[in-house]
Amino acid sequence: MSAVFELKNVTKQFGQQVALNSVSLAGERGTVVALLGENGAGKTTALRILLGLLEPDGGSARVFGLDSWAHGQEIRRRIGYVPDRPSLYEWMTADEIGWYCGGFYDKSFVDNYRRMISEFGLPLKKRISTMSRGMKAKVGLALSISHDPELLILDEPTSGLDPIVRREFLESMVDVAATDRTVLLSSHQIPEVERVADVVCIVKNGHLEIVELLDELKSSLRELTVTLQNGATDIPTPPGTLIHRVQKDRQWRLLVRHARDSEIAEFQRGANVAAVDVKQPTLEDIYVGYMQGDVDRDAN
Repeated sequence: MSAVFELKNVTKQFGQQVALNSVSLAGERGTVVALLGENGAGKTTALRILLGLLEPDGGSARVFGLDSWAHGQEIRRRIGYVPDRPSLYEWMTADEIGWYCGGFYDKSFVDNYRRMISEFGLPLKKRISTMSRGMKAKVGLALSISHDPELLILDEPTSGLDPIVRREFLESMVDVAATDRTVLLSSHQIPEVERVADVVCIVKNGHLEIVELLDELKSSLRELTVTLQNGATDIPTPPGTLIHRVQKDRQWRLLVRHARDSEIAEFQRGANVAAVDVKQPTLEDIYVGYMQGDVDRDAN
């Protein structure tokens, strides 16, 4: 199956700042791909390169099999894109901007747009300049998906939305993917992303730490809460691969990967160990572990 979008060994630098360092990532039809990372990690740079708005310094970016930099205009006609702060003609009303944008698409656009505006609870006759940031975000969302695009690229699309609307919108991405369309989502709403993402990508300082199916990633990791015996300070070598560890008083919290049950049982019987609580981590636990893991390993 050919990828709907693909970054291959993409590098991008702004002055002395490396935004992306040999990043490779692809998204297949019918999937929701989530990009997670801190501000400045390189997420928006990757999206803009895919859209043909930035030229990579090295590597290649393709959407629908087309080179993003050479065919950016054609690609942007076929996708839906929601930036963190959409640029809107604020002197127009919600209805007028829908009618204006409908001229670039088929006749179903305006009807779809008005239906979404109604579902979002926005008045059609209200001028965009008088809207709150959350209301403007809803207009931007409606404009971006009313032409039923093959690919949605969303950069913090729910910023400014109330929790109920944000949850409904993110969950609607599952319905989009179910119709054999693809969603590439950059978001800080990690618990909500966990409910909708098929593939998770964790970006740290321009590097991809993880690109993996969410279910497989979660099943491969365990969080161990280790209580030490009185007076003990050291713990046995953790099972599997240690991703992150943090200590509080007599307890250590460890995030480990590929630890077999037999290895965990042996660890529980180790010297200085009073008790071990084992659980499957949430995506937020995994995200924090990978983002902070190098610091902890170097410090210990």
